[in-house]
Amino acid sequence: MTDTPTARAEGQRTWMLPSALLAAETCGTGDRVRRTGRDWLVDLTLFAWAVGLWCALLPSLPDLDYLPDWMVTLDAPLGALACVGLWWRRRHPLALAIALIPIGALSTTVFGALAVVILNLGLRVPRRTAWAVLALHVALGLPYGILAAGEDTGDWAAAFFFIAYYLFFYAWGAALRARRQLVTRLRDDAQRERAEHARRLADVRRAEREAIAREMHDVLAHRISLLSVHAGALAYRTAKQQESRDVPALTDAEISDSAQLIRDTAHQALEELRDVLTVLRGSARGAEGPQPGIGDLPDLLADAERAGQRITLVRDDATDTPDAADQLRGPVQRTVYRVVQEGLTNARKHAPGAPVTVTFSGAPGRGLTVALRNGLTDDADRPIPGAGAGLTGLEERVALDGGTLRHGAAQGTFTLVAELPWPGAAARPGAGEGDGTAAAPGADRTGTAAAQPQLPPH
Repeated sequence: MTDTPTARAEGQRTWMLPSALLAAETCGTGDRVRRTGRDWLVDLTLFAWAVGLWCALLPSLPDLDYLPDWMVTLDAPLGALACVGLWWRRRHPLALAIALIPIGALSTTVFGALAVVILNLGLRVPRRTAWAVLALHVALGLPYGILAAGEDTGDWAAAFFFIAYYLFFYAWGAALRARRQLVTRLRDDAQRERAEHARRLADVRRAEREAIAREMHDVLAHRISLLSVHAGALAYRTAKQQESRDVPALTDAEISDSAQLIRDTAHQALEELRDVLTVLRGSARGAEGPQPGIGDLPDLLADAERAGQRITLVRDDATDTPDAADQLRGPVQRTVYRVVQEGLTNARKHAPGAPVTVTFSGAPGRGLTVALRNGLTDDADRPIPGAGAGLTGLEERVALDGGTLRHGAAQGTFTLVAELPWPGAAARPGAGEGDGTAAAPGADRTGTAAAQPQLPPH
């Protein structure tokens, strides 16, 4: 075994514990627990006590001339036999206590070993059984105890001493038993607490991994889909030009513009990935840009239109006002952004070329509804196109903000609808809820990462 500080500490702990506590730890393993160093020390001390009292009582045996000779002759051997039997008190406590009942009724020198056996009875034998055996010891040993006390000691005094002697050592053993049971319960509680802590830690780590996965999907899915569209268009045009001379070849300017667009999109993906990693690692967000919100939607829609998507934006009067976003918490604004981003990404992947309608409706105190609708192409005519991990994560994100998410395909149109809370004037973010920021959208988005745990992105 490697001699490490942990191994040395474990060895020291085992040496200091009773074997009964170690047996509770290894219960069910089938291994018999040997005596520990502490057990050997206790056993030797009790054996020395019993032998010492046996030796101390030997000189008094000739004074028992009023007893039958055979009783005096057997007294010392019976006492010695009881002392030797103490080495089996741990493994057979009840059998040893019963075996000493007749010995205790015939021997004076057994007194020391008898005290150890009675203490062991209270420590290791169930209460009702121990009481019955103790009653037999008192009932059968009391007459001999009174008789051996002699005429100088009164019968009542001898009886009182005899009973008190038994009860004292039994109470001592019962107290040790109660203390050992308390220690065992405390150890079990500590083990359960450690197991519960390990389970909670595993749950937290799993939740963190899921949050990281959702956030990565949110950030990268949109940009990667744009890269795929741009690169696919470039490859398609090149392949068509090679197949037919009627298709004009790409000019150097067109190739350069396409390459620059792909480069810019990849650069934006890396920048957003860096921001997400910074948030997930808990770093201070001093130099990083704000988290995306409603104010960033025009750039998102513009990127999608540059990739070839046809987008129609519809707003009602309440959502088209300049200060409409001021009444929304930063996390809700971020969720609105992710809903639109996910809807555009899914439309690009599963219904390429289909027009997309983005609708904002609602009012303060009534709620905000964000809806995206796109037609289904012939090769994507499925009940729920794109309903994978992205939409599942988006549902969790919306639910954390107190909203609901619905999605589905009907009559050739796929619809994604998110309903989010929009507090009235009395419940503005600066009035004690949300992330504790003021009404300014930019400042609100900047504080989002610190105000709420990682939202379940899609």
